[in-house]
Amino acid sequence: MKFSPPLFEVENLNFERQGNLVLKSATFTVLPGEYCAIIGPNGGGKTTLVRLLLGLEKPTSGSIKLFGVSQNRFKEWNRIGYVPQRSALVDTSFPATAREVVGMGRYSRRGIFGFESSEDKKAIEESMELMGVSDLSDRLIGSLSGGQRQRVMIARALASRPEVLIVDEPNTGVDVESQHRFYELLRRLNRVKNVSILFITHDVGVIAEDISRVLFVNQTLLSSQHPSDMLRCDEISRLYGTPAHLVCHNH
Repeated sequence: MKFSPPLFEVENLNFERQGNLVLKSATFTVLPGEYCAIIGPNGGGKTTLVRLLLGLEKPTSGSIKLFGVSQNRFKEWNRIGYVPQRSALVDTSFPATAREVVGMGRYSRRGIFGFESSEDKKAIEESMELMGVSDLSDRLIGSLSGGQRQRVMIARALASRPEVLIVDEPNTGVDVESQHRFYELLRRLNRVKNVSILFITHDVGVIAEDISRVLFVNQTLLSSQHPSDMLRCDEISRLYGTPAHLVCHNH
């Protein structure tokens, strides 16, 4: 049986910005195939944690390994797809078609100025088909609805054929129907396409049945646990620093 190292191994990770503590002593592991939710209050360090994993910020101290390789030696960034916060909000005058935007997801493999290969074209077509945006190929990105742009941005992240997809609360400006479609797409990517998911969210209730692990982040990593242990008043109160009462209901 082939051994697969953890996707992310984080040990005693600390980060300060201008002398202010943003993240303290975070230690956790994310395994292949997991659907992991990252939750916590605004300003608690969730997005900073993701930026540290992606190498967009440098830790003050601590270590990060990606696919078993120390981050400072890791080169295969195409194995990680990223959908940033507010990705569906774009300048309506941005002169690029949906297909051109999705094609940007191949830059990590060939470079910005490289020629588009047949493999590139196939990956672009497959990711657009998977996200249901093939019919939007020639439409300018600024002319699309929030939900359509959201799916285009996910297709861009998938064009590199990543093994893990990191999604940072991309639902801003997206209608409720598109949000439900988005959650279903993530579920399918994880269960059918075997793509691991790291998802920053405040709306953890809607994906509680899908996720295999929850990271509670509020400056420090309060806990890393199974979602069945997550939805408790004491845990949520400790995370947000205020009394919480949970109400369970079915739709």
